[in-house]
Amino acid sequence: MMSPDTADLSLKMQQIARQTDTVLTHIFDEEKANGAATRLVDAMAYSTLNGGKRVRAFLVVATAAMLMEDTHTDADIPAGAWHVAAAFECLHAYSLIHDDLPAMDDAATRRGKPSCHLAFDQATAILAGDALQSLAFQLLSVPSTHADPMIRAELVLNLAMAAGDAGMAGGQMLDLEAETQALDYTDTARMQGLKTGALITSSVRAGGQYAGANADIMAHLAIYGKAVGQAFQIADDLLDAEGDEAIVGKPLGQDDWRGKSTLVAHLGLDGARQEARKQIDQARQALAQISPVNPLWHRYLDDMAQYIISRNA
Repeated sequence: MMSPDTADLSLKMQQIARQTDTVLTHIFDEEKANGAATRLVDAMAYSTLNGGKRVRAFLVVATAAMLMEDTHTDADIPAGAWHVAAAFECLHAYSLIHDDLPAMDDAATRRGKPSCHLAFDQATAILAGDALQSLAFQLLSVPSTHADPMIRAELVLNLAMAAGDAGMAGGQMLDLEAETQALDYTDTARMQGLKTGALITSSVRAGGQYAGANADIMAHLAIYGKAVGQAFQIADDLLDAEGDEAIVGKPLGQDDWRGKSTLVAHLGLDGARQEARKQIDQARQALAQISPVNPLWHRYLDDMAQYIISRNA
């Protein structure tokens, strides 16, 4: 494996983020043109097009491009793959809108801007989250995303399992319960694996599914995605404990204030960093087992694993 080129990866992430935003903007414009309530779509767009790094979109696109013929540049990537990436960002945005509500984390800002329920109102925020979740599955299921109906069905099932009671929503429930009851290390790791890791793993799997990867490759991708997801959550917890609020773009110290169980709380700062590095090593080892069609995208995924624990926002 080549050593990480931070500048190269950063540029590629920015390119994918811009293209994903272009696709999302077009989708929201189409929703309005098709008669959707303007205020609702405005709230959806406000919360989705707000400067996120598009990590999940990156993982979808990079994984698919690594495994497909003739995907040497962003322009070579099929339009349907961008729809899959957009679907994951819609689902992620829905979760953030609902997480920020007073009944959940009661967060006033998200990425340096007022949270959706403050920029609009609570009812609109709830509906915007609901609509973004529906839109995600709509994007995965339309024939223009992929010609093979079996692959479309796999994409829908993959995201549904990652988002539901045995995935992200279940993890959020455990996270809320952790405010009033202590979780041991194992339960905390499980909670975080569901809340954050499930959707990240799912985004990697979706790229493989879109490209028609075989069972052996899908197994390695699942290991890579799970490990990256775990490291991503640890990095989030480290940022909450010691990050720069102006850079992160949201209130910090919330985990400690709410008494939440985190791996940082269990392991300490140094122990959490060591665990994150262990997870990244596992991710890279799994990725190394895959023979890519396009080695450049393989390198981007390897670099992404290492970026996860070095980011500052």
